[in-house]
Amino acid sequence: MNDDIQLPCFHEAFFRRERRSVPAAREFTTRVLSDWRLTARRDDVLLCVSELATNALLHGVPPGRGYRLQLALDYVGLLRVEVHDSGPGLARVRETTARDEDEYGRGLALVSALADKWGVDERNPGKIVWCEWSLS
Repeated sequence: MNDDIQLPCFHEAFFRRERRSVPAAREFTTRVLSDWRLTARRDDVLLCVSELATNALLHGVPPGRGYRLQLALDYVGLLRVEVHDSGPGLARVRETTARDEDEYGRGLALVSALADKWGVDERNPGKIVWCEWSLS
């Protein structure tokens, strides 16, 4: 981590319920990580952002709504990504294993494997799905 960065750092963006919001969320995250001069685990972070944004679109964002993506970096080098949606239910890793030919079902398993920690918090309405990496 670069000592020139003013900590703590926080950025957020709102994305509408549309297919192009997932690449837009990745682009937003890429810009923020570049601004913060973070290269460690960049690919892991971007993949997790893609998975959480996709899950929000598929399962957590009712028609006419959107989701909020927040990125925060604290004094001890903890990077936290949060996706806030307004849909019902809680996100969880599927208990059954996705088959090779399945197009869905691996997102949160990937997040669980790539992030140091992840979880789900309630919000009204909806939920916050988050993941964290220690970069120090």
